[in-house]
Amino acid sequence: MKVIIDAGGIPVTIDTDILSNEEKISFALRSLYHKKGYTPYRMGKFEDYELYMKNKDFLPSSELISFTDTNGRLKALKPDVTLSIVRSARPGKGAVQKLYYDENVYRVSESSRCFKEIRQAGLECIGELDEDCVAEVLGLAQENLRLISDECVLSVSHLGIVSGLLDGMALDGDTRRQALALIAGKNLHELKALLAERGADGAERLLTLASLSGEAEAVLPALRELSCAAECVEELRRLTEKLDKTRLRLDFSLLGDMHYYNGIAFQGYVRGVPSNVISGGQYDGLLHRMGKPGRAIGFACYLDKLERLEVKGHA
Repeated sequence: MKVIIDAGGIPVTIDTDILSNEEKISFALRSLYHKKGYTPYRMGKFEDYELYMKNKDFLPSSELISFTDTNGRLKALKPDVTLSIVRSARPGKGAVQKLYYDENVYRVSESSRCFKEIRQAGLECIGELDEDCVAEVLGLAQENLRLISDECVLSVSHLGIVSGLLDGMALDGDTRRQALALIAGKNLHELKALLAERGADGAERLLTLASLSGEAEAVLPALRELSCAAECVEELRRLTEKLDKTRLRLDFSLLGDMHYYNGIAFQGYVRGVPSNVISGGQYDGLLHRMGKPGRAIGFACYLDKLERLEVKGHA
């Protein structure tokens, strides 16, 4: 298939058959984000090492590729895009800044445990967010997935519900960390044993919450019966009403990094890829750590995971 694009006023014909899956999806996603009012963000391959060290708790790994520049300053190949975007974000008072990107990051691969160049496309919404902004980002994540495959699902959790229940159990720090790891690993048997060993109050409620996964119509009533974080449950209900429910699942074993995320967290999946191709959520803590007011939500799509997938055609 051939398409004509406008390259600075000059019509250019592109044969899409020679494009890789990454390139096809990249073009489609950038078009999607642009149409929704997001503006492109561009950055270089490296940043000051200090930026990552000051915020290493918000990185997927503390292992970085670093070097000393000719001026003596320590630099690092960027392992993350969000940190750079947040540092440079300047939303006006009462405004929301909407940015998208298509960048390579350099981090240790989960599969090989070696450094890898990973291509990501994604977006960030920063500033005076309201519920409609959160719903918009979730909706864009669903559209992102549909551009890759019709067989897709967005899994969503609300970390305020999980945190609220855990706070009420008064667990010590070590028990809480172990419980969260077991929930994320869907290891309910070991979670039950841990809570019994520690004599935790409310263990059954946590076990019930950790096992909740399915369509919103089934999960939301079960959440109400648990009588925890009613405001968060109601927020989740309102958000689900604005999304495509046929491609939506609520899953409370989905925690992400609770040091990084707060509120809504989500992951996206497509048939044919064994792990999530989208990861995102709200990250107000990072915003505040860097001295920025407001709230933030965004997601990344891991384009490198799609190279062997037979993706939908894009024009």
